[in-house]
Amino acid sequence: MTTTSTVTLRFGSSARESSTHTNLSAVRSDGPVLWVAGDETATIERLVADDPAAPTCYGDQTGFSLADLVPLPGGTGPAVEEEADIEGIARTPDALWAVGSHSLRRRRIRDEHDGERALRRLARVTGQPRRQVLVRLPVVDIDGLPTPVRDDGAGTRAAVFGTRGKDLRDLLADDEHLAPFLPIPGKDNGLDVEGIAVSGERVHLGLRGPVLRGWAVVLELRPEADPDDPTRLRLRRFPDGCRYRKHVLRLAGLGVRDLCPQGEDLLVLAGPTMDLDGPVYVYRWHGGCAVEAPTVVRGEVLTRELALPFGDGDDHAEGIGLLGPAEDGRLLVVYDSPAPRRLTPDGGVLADVVRLP
Repeated sequence: MTTTSTVTLRFGSSARESSTHTNLSAVRSDGPVLWVAGDETATIERLVADDPAAPTCYGDQTGFSLADLVPLPGGTGPAVEEEADIEGIARTPDALWAVGSHSLRRRRIRDEHDGERALRRLARVTGQPRRQVLVRLPVVDIDGLPTPVRDDGAGTRAAVFGTRGKDLRDLLADDEHLAPFLPIPGKDNGLDVEGIAVSGERVHLGLRGPVLRGWAVVLELRPEADPDDPTRLRLRRFPDGCRYRKHVLRLAGLGVRDLCPQGEDLLVLAGPTMDLDGPVYVYRWHGGCAVEAPTVVRGEVLTRELALPFGDGDDHAEGIGLLGPAEDGRLLVVYDSPAPRRLTPDGGVLADVVRLP
């Protein structure tokens, strides 16, 4: 990998207190701004470029709470845990999309835990309703900046899939490949959504896990507003009657950590599904955004474009997004658990800019 440059992402004090800058999981470029999210909150952050033509820094951070825009599962109020574990962001001409991990989690053993207490923590598996959402937010121009809103005034409302009725985990409960992995925590190769790409009416969700004998999984959905309740999304059926379509990708045993469209292709950030540091690659799924993309993706359809760096317990590449016009081939990479060298004295964090072949 050749790092052509770095850009600084600067966050306000509240975002830093929430550790958003050190838990980045998703990024999308949008003209003069970046949309980013961390996996420890239920907000999407907007950062503004210092120079839209040649940015070296993004700052003036504004956070947008999902709970202020759509009804989230789990209720509201000070006792409600705010984390939605946002793992992917997508931008279309009129909307901003976000997806939660949909994963279960296993308690960690920390340094102070020994013996039976450590084992009890490892035995405890929990889930959070707010992780199980797919959100579409209309975007309008306010004071010259794209801004997510509840209602764009032209008939489009902010909407969510997963609040009432069946959510994605419910739909997969009878799936012959994925159902056995639903009770397993995400970091144990259980179900874990970690990327989203939107092209036309199709939404692709990349799964970090499960990886099935070396094959990663991408789900294809066709969400639309529910005519009976425009604040909810429902899934249109494919010709075979199913509400989702599966694609399996030969990523050398790695899972999907993010997705990013580039024309008709899909860029796939691939990394370990388990709690490991690396390896990490960017693949190109040629024609991945096409209407009739293949179910089994390998060979010439799937090419390895880049190897990305990873650290020892840090620098985990979690989000990729094109920077500038798609034809420029510049890819922005953000990291979870950034290495100390990425943290700036003024509270910023460095993201890499790499050039695609």
